[in-house]
Parts: sequence; structure tokens; C-alpha cells
Amino acid sequence: MATSNHIIKVAIVGAGGNSGSFMTEALLKTGKHTITAITRVDSQNKLPEGVIFKKVDYNKPETLVEALRGQDALVITLSNSVPKETEMQLINAAGEAGVAWILPNEWSPDTANEAMVKDVFLLQPKVDTRKAIADLGKSSYIAVSTGFWYEWGLAIPAGFGIDFANRIVTLFDEGETKISTSTRPQVGRAVGALLSLPIKPEGSNKEACLENFKNKVVYVKSFTVSQKDMLESALRVTGTKENDWTITKEPAQERYSSGIKEMQEGKRIGFAKMMITRVFYPDGCGDFEHNKGTLNSLLDLPQEDIDEATKAAIERSKTSN
Repeated sequence: MATSNHIIKVAIVGAGGNSGSFMTEALLKTGKHTITAITRVDSQNKLPEGVIFKKVDYNKPETLVEALRGQDALVITLSNSVPKETEMQLINAAGEAGVAWILPNEWSPDTANEAMVKDVFLLQPKVDTRKAIADLGKSSYIAVSTGFWYEWGLAIPAGFGIDFANRIVTLFDEGETKISTSTRPQVGRAVGALLSLPIKPEGSNKEACLENFKNKVVYVKSFTVSQKDMLESALRVTGTKENDWTITKEPAQERYSSGIKEMQEGKRIGFAKMMITRVFYPDGCGDFEHNKGTLNSLLDLPQEDIDEATKAAIERSKTSN
């Protein structure tokens, strides 16, 4: 338990992963935290200097409790392929170990939007996790909603509809629906800044404390952009013109339905197609910046250069399946 009004000891699951590594680096950079990486016995992930390792066996819950004892906060980053039970094991262990704060495995579009979660059933476990933490009543959560990762969504043709290798663009509807999306470095900075806030209010800014966000979904973003905005960035970065690309349009609802069908046929591409296209529906579910508001200003997050992020996505697209 934190004896001061600040979180000092932070445990991270997935500290060496695609997103967790940026959170680990950002937390270290604040100079305010002691970071412990909770890793499986067989993990080979390389971690920055200064990170404490605690190896656990998920078949032995007592190893999780022991690893989490004395921690002020637990940050969970897990891939979609990890069984749902894994996060529940972590939550139960955190409660038993007396961890006051949990940042669950949210890092996604707005799962507080019930209509979208109903259509993108793969997001339902995130809602279940929040309820489980609240029902257990031993820890408080702050769920950080980020939208889809910009570098990931733009790198795969089934994502934001831009195929860099073949210069083909598929616009959903007219390609003008805006969604809020984040880069991994920005979310890393957000976690570092969030866990550096005081627990109870200090000074004149009463909003800037963790108690204010207790058991809530909060929102951070890099950009709120449409596919056309992304394409304009891609044209600038690649030095191409629109007529160098093949541009087609597909109704978003039809694309969502075809994604569901492909999933039922066992095609992995359907998963990304269904999930991402639903966020581009014109019901505003993808634009949490304007519909919910973000913590960007309160956390003093920088305004990023979209072309730099597009460059990163293009590099990633060269290694994506």
C-alpha cells in the first residue's frame, strides 16, 4: 500500500511487449517509480536496466500474490491470444496482495459504448474485467481507452483500409468518419503521467488526481482522423499522388458483415476487418475525443506529427502478414 500520496511501486505484466515496453520506458523516465516486471518463468523478453524481475507460474496462484505483494499499482498488457482467465488470476492475486490500483488490459476503442461492444463481442471481456475488479472491491481500476493502435491499424490492409504494398485504398462509406487512435509511445507517456499524479488532490488543480478517475474509463489519443486524413498523410510520406493509387469505396456495414462471415469461415483476416470497420460506423462510437473528452491536456501529452506515425506504420507494413 502507498504510504505517501503517490504511487511508487508499479508492477507491469507484459513489460517487454509491443505496448508494455513503451509504458515501462515512460514510467522509468519519470524517475518517480520502481518498476517490477511480472514475467512467466520461460519468458525471454529483454527489459531496460533498472527493472526488477519477478518470475511467476500461473498454475500456482500463490506465486502471483507473492510477486505483487507491496506493489502500489498493477498495469496489465496482454495479447488477444492470452486466455481470459489470465487477467482474472492477476486481478484476484492483486486483491489478495493489497494492490490498490489496477490499469486493466483495456488499451482499445471505447468499451463503455454498449452498442459497439455488442457488435464487437471480442471486446466484452474488457467490460467483464472492470466489473470483476469493482465486485471484488479490493482494488480500484482506471481503464485507459486508446482507440486502435495507429501503427498497427494503418500497417495492415484489413485495418484502416490502406494497402501500401499494392497502393490500394478501400474507403469505408465515403472515408470521412473520424476515429480517435493512438500510437504506442503516446500511450506509454499517458501511463507514465497518469501514475505520477497524486492519489488525492494536491494544490490548486483538484481534477489532477487518481481518486478522480477511480473505477472509470478514461480516454487518451494521438489523432482523431478519418481515412481520408490518413491517406493524405500517406501521400505526403510516400511522395505519391492520389492517382498513383487505386481507390474504391465499400459500405461500412457491408464490410463489417463480410468480416463476420470470414471469421465464421476460420479466416483470421475477418477478425481485424469486423472489429475495425465497426469503429468507423457513422454513429460516433470511434470519436471519443469529441464525444467523451480526453485526458491529453491534463496529462500534458504532446501533439504528435501524424506523418512520423505514418512512416512508422509503413515500416511495420513491410513485416506484417
